[in-house]
Amino acid sequence: MEKVSVRLFARYAEIAGFTWHEVRLDTPTTVAKVIEHVRKVWPALRDALPARPLVAVNLRHARLDDVVKAGDDVALLPPFAGG
Repeated sequence: MEKVSVRLFARYAEIAGFTWHEVRLDTPTTVAKVIEHVRKVWPALRDALPARPLVAVNLRHARLDDVVKAGDDVALLPPFAGG
């Protein structure tokens, strides 16, 4: 199992009580598997995260089937609006 960083922002961070945490996962894996792990480990986020949350891996927008490797940084971003 390898380390992957999970970063939470805004409402997600408020719900979980942290902004950054390292998790150990079998890598390589997918963004979807990281999200599944987050929902399992932090049940408070289970209902807060939509089925397809906004995600960035290493500061780049990512899809659910994108690969996550050891040492990657996965950021979960809540919906936002601006103008």
